[in-house]
Amino acid sequence: MNDAAEFLKTKLGGFAPRYGIVLGSGLGSLVEAVEEPLRVSYTEIPGFPVSSVSGHSGELVAGKLGGVPVAMLSGRSHYYERGDANAMRVPIEALKRLGIESLILTNSAGSLREDMPPGSVMRIGDHIGFSGSNPLIGVESDDRFVGMTNAYDAELAERMQKAAARLGIPLQSGVYMWFSGPSFETPAEIRMARILGADAVGMSTVPEVILARFFGLRVAAASVVTNFGAGMTGAELSHDETKDMAPVGGKRLAAILKEMIASEA
Repeated sequence: MNDAAEFLKTKLGGFAPRYGIVLGSGLGSLVEAVEEPLRVSYTEIPGFPVSSVSGHSGELVAGKLGGVPVAMLSGRSHYYERGDANAMRVPIEALKRLGIESLILTNSAGSLREDMPPGSVMRIGDHIGFSGSNPLIGVESDDRFVGMTNAYDAELAERMQKAAARLGIPLQSGVYMWFSGPSFETPAEIRMARILGADAVGMSTVPEVILARFFGLRVAAASVVTNFGAGMTGAELSHDETKDMAPVGGKRLAAILKEMIASEA
């Protein structure tokens, strides 16, 4: 039994979202596009983690986006906050039990490509889980052996690309590499990531993709580029830069997601 799901079913009065959306650092602007929003603080929801990261508001927002019922998680808990890759299990399972079929994940990331500068948006086509952890460690059934060949749903990816094209917003695609954080990567680690085939690096999302697939959800994901990787420009990285730059690409991503979801209405 998921106490969070039971609480939300009562709190939301039977509201049944079709999409779940997780908003990363500085990407809360998408919440403003939700029609007739119902807001619930994470502190009210049984078992929900409360993020300690500035830029993550920590509330569930339910309503319609482009005429389609959605539930947004404005803010996430990260592996680096408590060393727990399973931190987002309760929220994702709760969304599943509320009825979502698809989960859209967003994050802020560092670019490893000179043709993908800050402010760009990248659809995640695949990932590298470099942290060495996994949210399914400790699950005592064969369900833990989740296939990840098609972790990112092809039909959702196509709809995201077409939505961006209709809006005239450039949408890159690439491989996202998950580092544990909270310290930023070193220049040597960035060089390694580029050799291994990564296009962007970040500190979230991958555990949530694994959990979503574990719960049988379709997944789409996108990164807003806030900086170039360490050593690419000579400048030091900071979380303030992430918070300052995320809204720039965040507005583009918000428009894409609204168009993508509205196209199904």
